[in-house]
Amino acid sequence: MFFAFGCLMAGASAAALAMPWSPLHHLWRVNPRAHAGFLAMGPWAFVLLPALSAACAVAAVGLWVRAEWGRRTALALLVANFIGDGINAVVRGDLRTLIGLPIAAGLIVYLSSARVKAYCESRGGNR
Repeated sequence: MFFAFGCLMAGASAAALAMPWSPLHHLWRVNPRAHAGFLAMGPWAFVLLPALSAACAVAAVGLWVRAEWGRRTALALLVANFIGDGINAVVRGDLRTLIGLPIAAGLIVYLSSARVKAYCESRGGNR
């Protein structure tokens, strides 16, 4: 569910950024700093947000069918998020991003466990 939510939020953010006249634009009231950051990225935001949405969708589906490729995709996204949160805290001085570190670390440890790995490898969805 975590990655399905990520897929929906990245997709909604991309749509809200692309269509500022739409009702989705009100989503930016939740995090106006993110809106400013995405606007500063220029066209890259329109590439990265849909790519993130797609990657989260792949991880969500892969985990749902208990496939090893889904577990690996989820781990890659979580590691990237962990690194990004750490960099934001240090470089930008945004200490709010530190809340993501224990969350990402916990999910990484869980998905890296022998039990979860065996569970995913035992399924036929590894084609």
